[in-house]
Amino acid sequence: MKVSKGKGPVRKEKKEVLKPVVEDRKVGKRKAAIEADKSRRKLAKNAKLGKKDPNKPKRPASAFFVFLEEFRTIYKQEHPNVKAVSAVGKAGGEKWKSMSHAEKAPYEAKAAKRKSEYEKLMKAYNNKEEDTDDEEEEVAERSKPIVKDDEEEESGEEDDEEEDDDDDED
Repeated sequence: MKVSKGKGPVRKEKKEVLKPVVEDRKVGKRKAAIEADKSRRKLAKNAKLGKKDPNKPKRPASAFFVFLEEFRTIYKQEHPNVKAVSAVGKAGGEKWKSMSHAEKAPYEAKAAKRKSEYEKLMKAYNNKEEDTDDEEEEVAERSKPIVKDDEEEESGEEDDEEEDDDDDED
């Protein structure tokens, strides 16, 4: 029997058999190792970040976000049916790009004012943090028990004896 090398239904069946469906594929050892490594990195990153201080001041909005605050209200009045946040953001971005530097100036001024206020708050916050750290260190030092070594006590007694000898000479 001769095997035909032409295009036929036999060949198509072989191609279908050779290509397994994506769902049926098993995850290889390498992929599994990479996925496990990614999950470990996420856990480590979250542990490094730690807990955020709720008293820490929030960073100020940039000029674009100051603009977007005002643009949002105008856009919602003009387009009451559009409820997607992404649509508002895209329209705001397009308008921001089309604005000149003179039109952006008031928003940049507001952003600069907010930034200066933020910097003042951060200075106060950092000073407060340093003060609490210093207090914690002082409390920790006070709570440590004072223990004298035998050597220190003996050396202290010897000093007293030497002083007594000096007094006898007079």
